[in-house]
Amino acid sequence: MQDKKELIVLALGGNALIDSKSKGTIEEREAAADKTAKQLLNILKSEYDVVLTHGNGPQVGNILIQNEEAASKVPPMPLDVCVAKTQGEIGYILQKAIKNEFDRNNISRSILTILTEVMVDENDNAFKVYSKPVGPYYSEFQKNEILKTKLFWRFAKDPAGKGFRRVVPSPKPLKLLQTNSIIDLIKSGYLVISVGGGGIPVYFCHNENKIKGVEAVIDKDLASARLAIDIKADKLIILTNVDACYINFKQENQIELREMNLDEANTYNDQGHFSAGSMGPKIQAAIDFVTATGKNAIISSIEKLEDSLQNKSGTLIHP
Repeated sequence: MQDKKELIVLALGGNALIDSKSKGTIEEREAAADKTAKQLLNILKSEYDVVLTHGNGPQVGNILIQNEEAASKVPPMPLDVCVAKTQGEIGYILQKAIKNEFDRNNISRSILTILTEVMVDENDNAFKVYSKPVGPYYSEFQKNEILKTKLFWRFAKDPAGKGFRRVVPSPKPLKLLQTNSIIDLIKSGYLVISVGGGGIPVYFCHNENKIKGVEAVIDKDLASARLAIDIKADKLIILTNVDACYINFKQENQIELREMNLDEANTYNDQGHFSAGSMGPKIQAAIDFVTATGKNAIISSIEKLEDSLQNKSGTLIHP
């Protein structure tokens, strides 16, 4: 067993896995992962123990398109299975990229991607108010045709006018079923990749006395905070495509927030400064972690990661 190091949960943003302008080919995905591995090298070889988490938005969207296009030939899979597929796919690509970077730099360390189930409450209000858009855009005609056979699907109109997208529940993560395994791997010196895409959503079905998957998507930042709390991490770092948090974002009176205490973070969040579709869940995840642990969270870009650890960049959220 290695000496105790400071433990960080590092939540990767979508741009660390696939460029928003790419077509999603395997070559593009591997190139993005290679770049991410290089950017993370100094952190991964340093005095920290690290657990990596990641999103899966573009990847699960692609799988849902494949579901639709091939439905007449291959039975489509439910959303929890699609999330599991992306955990394996992204974990493999990221794990391989980091291993290759370790080998190039003569670093001897084992990496393991762990399939992670996250328990949710079947009575969560999210199952009444569907809010998370997934999959492709549809025209109104396509949406109406789909609803003839998929009676329980729900759609929301895109505010930018791109059409309609399927919306699904996004329940709160309650606990990870693999927490003890993750802790054991960390103690054994592994770099662990976990909670891919927010985790595979499952619930306990009391009528059947067993765990079952559910059609939902868990926010990856909230799931990362839950992981960080449960494994007693020393710090939660959420990486995104901006260097720090702002109020009045992209307005003339924009203000960069280099540091917030919990009261300030809650106040700005309640005032609606952080969009529900982008920075909002990251701020809420940071608030959850700091509230539960009394430790610090950081929101930054991957390019400024090392600076943010030295409080030279990013946004620090503290008690």
